[in-house]
Parts: sequence; structure tokens; C-alpha cells
Amino acid sequence: MEYSVSQVAAMSGLSARTLRHYDDIGLLTPARIAANGYRWYGRPELVRLQRILLLRRLRMPLPAISATLADEARTAAELRAHRDRVAADRAELDEILGVIDRTVTRLSADELDQSDEFLADLAQGRHRLQEDLRGRYGREVDAHFETAAAVTAEWTKDDHDQAAAEHTDLLRRMAALMHDEVAPDTDRALDLADEHYRAIRAFWPADATAYRELGRLIEENADQRAMVAAVDPDLPRWLRAAVESYVTRRLQGIPGSSPPAAP
Repeated sequence: MEYSVSQVAAMSGLSARTLRHYDDIGLLTPARIAANGYRWYGRPELVRLQRILLLRRLRMPLPAISATLADEARTAAELRAHRDRVAADRAELDEILGVIDRTVTRLSADELDQSDEFLADLAQGRHRLQEDLRGRYGREVDAHFETAAAVTAEWTKDDHDQAAAEHTDLLRRMAALMHDEVAPDTDRALDLADEHYRAIRAFWPADATAYRELGRLIEENADQRAMVAAVDPDLPRWLRAAVESYVTRRLQGIPGSSPPAAP
């Protein structure tokens, strides 16, 4: 028995666009493509899709899923390596959860003002990001953090809250596009990426190369990914792709290779 794209999408919970993307990257090839261009899937393809969904549930990136399914002997090794990455992320996320829990407690007690603890939590998050970037790019990132710190030196908690609210609103609008199956390389997506880029520039004069690297951090740095994933778990990957497309289509050719600082 064969199943159409729409039938497989309904059974799996994936969109037809996602299934076509899996075909494009060679992750899940249909059993056949009819003369009219329709894709048809058989039982072997559904079994493979089931394994893909399992590995996705384990938060394994698509390239790693492809490599795992291509070589059965590597499955255990790939899963062990992925487990180590997840464990490292969990340690960072546990620390972030601690900050959130303390904030909720202070909010409930109506104690969240210009407290030393609030500022300490903010500084701690910046320090984690700075350490990550220093490991990636060297100590030249310190100058970029100094620039960002100078911009916000006189900010009150209300200023921080307003900036956070504006950032969250932008992420929600991006998530809405994503759920409407708007590709991250379309003009509507790039217009929102332009808003994101301009917001970054308000803190730090990122050039094309630096902004591209910042897009990577949205998916690879635990703190940055958690902030975006709090709006939608699938948004970090979509936003990174939007940043890549924005740099290619609207910023390409701007010179410079500065490393990214805090968004």
C-alpha cells in the first residue's frame, strides 16, 4: 500500500513542506514520484520516518540523523555522542532554570526591583555567553562586550524589561510565520530578520560576518537557544536559517569579520 504526502503528513504530524524538505536533503526519499510530480511512500519509508521522528524527539540534528540511519554500526556511537551534548546542555539549562525560579519567587513576593540579585543574574548570563564566545573566537570578543555594556550602563530594570518585551514580541511574530509554513528565505521572513538585525545594531555594530555567527549561536549556545525556544521549540533552527538568508541576500558584501557579542 502506498500513501500520499498529505496522508503521511496527517499520520506523522509533520507538514507536507517538511516531508518535501526531507526528500530534498536525501533524508526520506519517497518510494516513487508519479508523472504528475506527486510523492508516494510505502511501508519501508514509513518505518524510516518512524526512526527519524524518534531521533528528532531526542533533539538530534538532521545531519546526524542522516548519518546515523546511513550506517547502522554508527547508531550507538552517534547516540552516545548526542547524549553527551544533551547532558552538557542540561547542565547549562539547569542553571538557567535556577535563575527563572528565583525570579518567579521574587515576583510572587513583589520583591523584583533594582535588587542586587537581579543584576547579578543578568551579569551571570552575560558572563556565560562571554566565556562561550571567548572559547570560539578568542579574547577579542571582550571589546565587543565592553561596547554592549557601555550602551546599557545606565539602564534601569524597566529598560531591560522593555527591551526583553520587544524582543519577545519579535520572536512571536517570527514563530507565527514559521507555523504558517513561511520559509525563512522569503521576503516576509527577511523583513523580520531585518528588525532583528537592527535591534542587535542598537547594542553592538555587528557586520555581516558577525551577524551570521550570531545566527549560529541562536542554535548552538544553550542560553541563546533557550531564550528563543521559550517562544517556540522549533524557532531557533528557523531563525538561524533566516539570519543566514538575510546575510546572503541583504548584507552580502559588507566587509568585516568581527565575532558576535550578546544579543
